[in-house]
Amino acid sequence: MSLHQLTSSPSSILPFHTTTLPPRKTAVNIPSTRRRFAHLRQRDYGPNFKIVRNSVQEEVKLLETGEAELLLAACITRTLHPALTLELGLERIKDAVEELRAKDCSAKAGMYRFQIAVSPGSKSLSWFCCQDPSLGVFPQFFVSTGVEKSTNKFLSFSRTRGVFGIGAVFYIKTRSCSASEDQIAFRRLTCNITCLYSVLKIGFVLNVPILSYVFHISLKFFGDFTPSRYQSVDSTHPLAYGLFENKSFYMFIPQIELVESDGLSILTATLAWDDSSLCAYEEAFDDMIYLTTALAMPVEDKCLNRSVSSVLKKFNMMVDEHARMVYMLSNVLMPLILQKNASLSSQFSLRLSATVSISNNMLDQSRDVGCSLKESANINTLWASLMIEECYRLGLTYFCIAPGSRSSPLAIAATCHPMISCIACFDERSLAFHAIGYARGCQKPAVVITSSGTAVSNLLPAVVEASQDFLPLLLLTADRPPELLDTGANQAINQVNHYSSFVRHFFSLPAPTDIISTRMVLTTIDSAVYHATSSPCGPVHINCSFREPLENTPQEWSKSCLKGLEFWVSSGQPFTTYIHSQTSFAHSSLADVLGIIQRAKRGLLLIGALFKEDDIYAALLLAKHLKWPVVTDILSGLRLRKYKSSFSKPDEGILFVDHLDHSLLSAEVKQWIKPDAIVQIGSRITSKRISQMLQDCFPCSYILVDDHPSRHDPSHIITHRIHSSISQFTDWVLESCVTTHISSKWTSFLRSINMMVDWEISFLINLENSLTEPYVAHVTSETLDYGSTMFVGNSMPIRDADMYGNGSSLRENIHGNDALSTSGFPFHWIQVAGNRGASGIDGLLSTAIGFAVGHNKKVVCVIGDVSFLHDTNGLALLKQRISRKQVTIVVINNHGGAIFSLLPIANTAEEEILNKYFYTSHNVGIHNLCSAHGVKHVHVHTKAELQKALIESQHEDVDCVIEVESSIDANSNFHSYLRQFACQAASHAFSTISQLSVLNSFPQDSVPIKIRKLESIKYRIQLFAPLTTTPADGHHSKHYREGFVLTLYLEDGSRGIGEIAPLGVHKENLLDVKEQLQFLTHAIKGAPLHSSLPLLKGSFSDWISTNLGIPPDSLLPSVRCGLEMAILNAIAAAEGSTMLNLLHPCAPKEECSIKSLNVKICALIDSDGTPEEVAHLAATLVEEGFSAIKLKVARRANPIEDAIVIQEIRKKIGFQVQLRADANRKWSFDHALQFGANVKDCALQYIEEPVNDEDDIIKFCEESGLPVALDETIDNLQENPLKMLARFKHNGIVAVVIKPSFVGGFEKAALIARWAQQQGKMAVISAAFESGIALSAYVLFSCFLEMQNAELCRIMNKEPASPVAHGLGTYKWLKEDVTTDPFCIHRGAVTGFMEASVFEAGQTLVNYNLNQNSLIQCFKAEEVRKYQLTVDVEGVTFSINMQELGDERNDNVIVFLHGFLGTSEDWIPIMKAMSASSRCIAVDLPGHGGSKMQVNDDMDHGANLSMKVVADMLHKLFLILTTSKVTIVGYSMGARIALYIALRCSNMVKGAVLISGSPGLDDEVKRKVRCVKDDFLACAIISHGLELFIETWYSGELWRSLRSHPQFNQIVASRMKHDDVRALAKALSDLSTGRQPSLWEDLKHNKSPILLIVGEKDEKFKKIADSMCSKLEDGIDDPVKHLHTMVKIPDSGHAVHIENPLHVIHSISEFVLRLNVLDS
Repeated sequence: MSLHQLTSSPSSILPFHTTTLPPRKTAVNIPSTRRRFAHLRQRDYGPNFKIVRNSVQEEVKLLETGEAELLLAACITRTLHPALTLELGLERIKDAVEELRAKDCSAKAGMYRFQIAVSPGSKSLSWFCCQDPSLGVFPQFFVSTGVEKSTNKFLSFSRTRGVFGIGAVFYIKTRSCSASEDQIAFRRLTCNITCLYSVLKIGFVLNVPILSYVFHISLKFFGDFTPSRYQSVDSTHPLAYGLFENKSFYMFIPQIELVESDGLSILTATLAWDDSSLCAYEEAFDDMIYLTTALAMPVEDKCLNRSVSSVLKKFNMMVDEHARMVYMLSNVLMPLILQKNASLSSQFSLRLSATVSISNNMLDQSRDVGCSLKESANINTLWASLMIEECYRLGLTYFCIAPGSRSSPLAIAATCHPMISCIACFDERSLAFHAIGYARGCQKPAVVITSSGTAVSNLLPAVVEASQDFLPLLLLTADRPPELLDTGANQAINQVNHYSSFVRHFFSLPAPTDIISTRMVLTTIDSAVYHATSSPCGPVHINCSFREPLENTPQEWSKSCLKGLEFWVSSGQPFTTYIHSQTSFAHSSLADVLGIIQRAKRGLLLIGALFKEDDIYAALLLAKHLKWPVVTDILSGLRLRKYKSSFSKPDEGILFVDHLDHSLLSAEVKQWIKPDAIVQIGSRITSKRISQMLQDCFPCSYILVDDHPSRHDPSHIITHRIHSSISQFTDWVLESCVTTHISSKWTSFLRSINMMVDWEISFLINLENSLTEPYVAHVTSETLDYGSTMFVGNSMPIRDADMYGNGSSLRENIHGNDALSTSGFPFHWIQVAGNRGASGIDGLLSTAIGFAVGHNKKVVCVIGDVSFLHDTNGLALLKQRISRKQVTIVVINNHGGAIFSLLPIANTAEEEILNKYFYTSHNVGIHNLCSAHGVKHVHVHTKAELQKALIESQHEDVDCVIEVESSIDANSNFHSYLRQFACQAASHAFSTISQLSVLNSFPQDSVPIKIRKLESIKYRIQLFAPLTTTPADGHHSKHYREGFVLTLYLEDGSRGIGEIAPLGVHKENLLDVKEQLQFLTHAIKGAPLHSSLPLLKGSFSDWISTNLGIPPDSLLPSVRCGLEMAILNAIAAAEGSTMLNLLHPCAPKEECSIKSLNVKICALIDSDGTPEEVAHLAATLVEEGFSAIKLKVARRANPIEDAIVIQEIRKKIGFQVQLRADANRKWSFDHALQFGANVKDCALQYIEEPVNDEDDIIKFCEESGLPVALDETIDNLQENPLKMLARFKHNGIVAVVIKPSFVGGFEKAALIARWAQQQGKMAVISAAFESGIALSAYVLFSCFLEMQNAELCRIMNKEPASPVAHGLGTYKWLKEDVTTDPFCIHRGAVTGFMEASVFEAGQTLVNYNLNQNSLIQCFKAEEVRKYQLTVDVEGVTFSINMQELGDERNDNVIVFLHGFLGTSEDWIPIMKAMSASSRCIAVDLPGHGGSKMQVNDDMDHGANLSMKVVADMLHKLFLILTTSKVTIVGYSMGARIALYIALRCSNMVKGAVLISGSPGLDDEVKRKVRCVKDDFLACAIISHGLELFIETWYSGELWRSLRSHPQFNQIVASRMKHDDVRALAKALSDLSTGRQPSLWEDLKHNKSPILLIVGEKDEKFKKIADSMCSKLEDGIDDPVKHLHTMVKIPDSGHAVHIENPLHVIHSISEFVLRLNVLDS
């Protein structure tokens, strides 16, 4: 059934006539809002503009619940590219609507929704207040969100967030299960709301029903972060609002909505049509076009400098103080019932018509200003009241009051004003800094009131800071009257121009008198506030003289001074309105700036301090457009970013260079970084090194953009100074459509250097055991969530935050902000503030508290101990919790000024002088100060304690001081340590990538060198002896070793060799490896190689995920090791170098020097034989020249017997040879202790893995006293192993034995080795009985580690470590080798020990020749066989595209069925992997890809693509393809078809693999809804084209995980490959889940084995799979019940086979293997 066929039950909404609303005595009727905007075409937007509307009652048809549900199900949401402003957002929506309108639509009914991110400066409250009443579109509403217990007192345009809505798309009528018949409710709904706000009992009684309004608002309105521009819309319905009458809901969908979120706002437009009950298609689109046109006119911001109440008064709002809002958890449409435990809140305004408006908690209390002024006790009271009232009308509602007598009139007037918030402090200095903190938070001035005398002088430090950093501030300082000045009167000083040039404006008011018109008082305040808030913003000072009486003592005054204030009293508006002129860019005068940007090859975007969210948002859009590397200051708001997914980081479209400061420590990097153009957004830069770099770059084009005219150019190098807002400049650049031509080499070098320095800093900070100050900066920024901000103190805290703040931390648990997916950015930024105007350490605590008030977010303040002591009076402000969220203050207490320890003075001055006059050392108890003020205090000494305290502080609604214990010396040493290692890392990265001439030689705008192909050959070589470790599968002879040789070919002809030889210890086997290799053979073709790969530190993981599209950890460890080996050798071959030179650019390159490099080898002995025999073998090895021997132990019945062998060996070879033992985790703790007790005098260098439980390792070290080495413990490490390794820092663990093929390649091996070397432990590379290819690579890698360790010792001022004997003695097992020149070692001419030649190892890998006798089978890329098969089913001829791989004679046939929009091409990578053991066939289902269908002439109706027809068609195909049963693998739609065939045609099915599949829907209502939804989507495909449909389709919630896939854009592009779009649409409609028969009950009668595969992140289909498992377990007489399996694939969502194909391949292979066993 389609929408237009549904039976409608229209009823009239409550009749409406425009009326004037008498106070509380009139029935309120709800207006009809169906508009046609007939006169908008003629709108000239002049002052007399008016929309003519029907004044008579208008009938409105309603949709019944069923109709509405079906229409809502059909809703398609389209996400548009972000817009810089609200006006641009409306224009883009209008353009999108016009684009759709121009296309014919066959659907008789439907619904579209458009959403777009706009700047956070787009305020819902402001837009609501700025609506022109003559527009005539209703209802209009605003609801505040995110504030608990909000009141009108704290309402402001800058701080208050919420939702604005206007217009109605249609109305819905539904039934309610409860509520009284005399209620009408205004209700907002969403299908997955998490919080419910209700506004009840706003009634106006006159023998009519009580009028009630209910808003449902979700505090967690947006879901999780989604790192792409596709917004999740599977929620699935737009928001609805409604009315409740006589047990029925009357809801409506607003046409336009604006929802504010952190960092941006979301603009939404919704339209709908239904020829039978709503309106025609064209009419719905016309309505939206006209409405967006009307609303897109620039919104005047004059209301932003007003009080909200004064602006709302023009709407004649009715107020009911009894109205309230309630929110409660709810996931369904709930009846209007108040829960007992519901929380109450209310703040909203609702306009039902031009004359009917209702507000709750938005307006100020009813005040008769004129009467109160006339009743003023004296002239002082009058003037003070006027000043305070005018401040309020100008939007200044936060007053900071210092106690004093002379300021009494002002203080009393402020505290008595019902709409003003006041805070007091006895310290004027702290109070003033608190005021500028407030201004930082909300960009509005606070008002400071002080008494006369030195109280005024105490404000100077804050005035200086405000002036220097352009912060608005209004100072009202009381003063003695003129006759008391210069007379010796008490507290009388010259306060005229007291702050000199540090204020933007000064005015000295005369002492109040009724001779002067009070209009002068009002205009004085108006002028002062205008100067404070106009560019350049800053402090203004009004000096207020007062004569006594200062209290409210009555004193006669003349009312004539109030003449002319009548209009001011009644209007509620400020006396004087200042209008800012709008300036625009002159394109001709800025043409050279565009030219500079366009010509730049090495451009650099530098983002300095930004404090407005609009500026941050604009800077991001600019960065994305320019594609230049971006350097962000800590105060930019972009230095600290929270990512939802690690996949999103490398492909975010913006290259953030977070560690340029430390990169510049490298002389080579500093010399190389020479940008040819610099654009700086925001004035201030914290880093001194970056500032010096900018100076060194001169002369080059340097453009500075900021919204003030001041000169911020200390080095005098700025060539272009643009005075404009960041948004205005960005808009100009975007509008100019300037294209950039940035050098790929420039960006790739900066990316690699930054990556290395970032890795180094993070590694060292986390590795350090003690709690360091850089760790404080690192972890504090890491624990912040998106609802918090940071305030950093001056001196060291801001520098540490800038250098060591975690700029790209992951927050997997982020919820509640899906709006960011609409923004196009995969991260959320954390705003950071600080006092950098004068950069003093005074007033920081007070500023942070004020910032929390102004910003209305949780604040974490990080300051030093001296700064804290300097402003301890700020604790008095902390204790006053006024309209703010909690503040956490992290005090780094190093008992002095640590910054001086990092300055040159520390190297020249005596320690006593440093301590006393620079460090100002102290022993003040911070906990005592907190206790005195009643503030919570936590003292932390360790990393764990700090983390715990920070996490608790984020979840508690309590202010807290966290004192971090530190020391000046330790801090200085660790900073020095970090700088040295960061310098070394930057130099190493630069040297490494600079030497790669081939990879760096690609021309501009081209891609790097690519991989041409990958080939693999299986080998089998004979061994002299059985392996010491038996393979898990046990199939191979112990005297043979099998594996694969990889050859990677590059496009330039270079090739690299690698080896994969699974040993079985990790449950790897040759079949699994073979499948992964065949997959890689397909996936790796054409992949580009990057110059960062030899850096290892995360570069391979990034490359695998980005270019291969698979999770890095999904590769088997041995496969990844062999792949990395082949890639490194291929790059080395292309560069004419070796793997060692790639890894370490300082390694010798001359042949004579290389030949002097050797690696010591440790011999290996199995423990078979008597003690004497084993000892004799050891002695023989010593005679050969081995300096180290490892013995396998735990092979005998008793550990004491092993100990006897050790004793005998030591007796035989003496103590000059290093002796190691390896127990391979085979002993219990007690047995290991027995062994240890008997070998404690045998001088073991270490014993590997003595106990079978890794939790006992440390205990064994401590109780036995034996040195221990880790081996198997490190083999199971995940992507980030440092956290696990931290458990084993114990000094008793002296070594780690690293098998690259076990740990997963060289990248992980290098990380583990670095951790060990940094801890002073040995890093021993060990082979796993590989051939000479891998052994040669391990020799080079071992040499690299030795060179790395030597550098570490140099930096750490340690004695050079002795060379390590590496565990490559397995070469002695090789009776033959894979290469014609077998791997061998020699006795060193210098040392006399057995060593491997680095030169020979390098030559083996470069000039290898394979031993053909060892090669068994060669695997090359198999060509796909493509063909078509034709079958007839029910009068329809199907021509089906087929793709096939594998042996055609193989009876093990697997048929793959794709999902909707897919093709057989989706399965090729998986088929390649499985084709060696199975015949794999993929099908283009009807309507997809190249398949076609033709209806026979005798058919009198259209072709039917029902589930039965498609199943019959496939059944016939199976009969053509094979006589055997087939295994069907289906995904999504293909899985539903596969299940249908398995249940209905079990005789043809061996088994079924259902990937993200479903048995259908068993609820008739859901089936009907789904049919309508799919029918409308099918119409959309035909009407609006496949490209737009695909964009919309993949914006759904189901694809959230897929959207974070690094190859998502390529995946989406592949969905356009369909020959017949109409057939595709028909497939969507006919194969709808709503039309297929429900198979839930059929599962009980299933006879085929079934494997269910779902993604771990796919919550919906995990639940479906669980239910299916339950049904299958309940099966009746199911002979294969034991074969049913469900597998949850990690790191994947719905599209499992695309997101994590290797795990899917393994699961299918195991299932097929079980099926084959069953058959046999």
